[in-house]
Amino acid sequence: MRTLILGGARSGKSALAERLAARHDAVLYIATAAAGDNEMAQRILHHRGRRPAHWAVCETPLLLAATLQRETHAARCVLVDCLTLWLSNLLCSHDTTLFARERAALLNLIGELPGEIILVSNEVGQGVVPLGELTRRFVDEAGRLHQDLAARCERVVFTIAGLPHVLKGTL
Repeated sequence: MRTLILGGARSGKSALAERLAARHDAVLYIATAAAGDNEMAQRILHHRGRRPAHWAVCETPLLLAATLQRETHAARCVLVDCLTLWLSNLLCSHDTTLFARERAALLNLIGELPGEIILVSNEVGQGVVPLGELTRRFVDEAGRLHQDLAARCERVVFTIAGLPHVLKGTL
């Protein structure tokens, strides 16, 4: 089962993903954030504090598809939090071909992965068109990625104010 959980900042999407993952005996949490400043470091600490101590953790800011291919198996739930941070890391990389390669690798792989896969991502396309070129590209690419993943996932949930709204499948 592949689940895509979307929502705005502080919408409850990560908490929902963690509740779904907690139903499983074995969980791998793939963290895509990189602590580039103190505020992000505090966010990472907050997420670490919420996770059960027995969950395995893998920090993967760029090469998500390779990590998924290596680490997934039928007896393990894998929670990826979050795709928009991963997307930011790719778009800001000095390797101009990395984004296209990694996006394609993820989309080609996601349907073949065994076990439960839970993907968390920020829905960023409900606001005004951003002013800067990079932020416009980020919003566009996030929207395209979400559409492509939603087509490949059995369950898609939009979370707002801590309330999950199922768009596809069932909780």
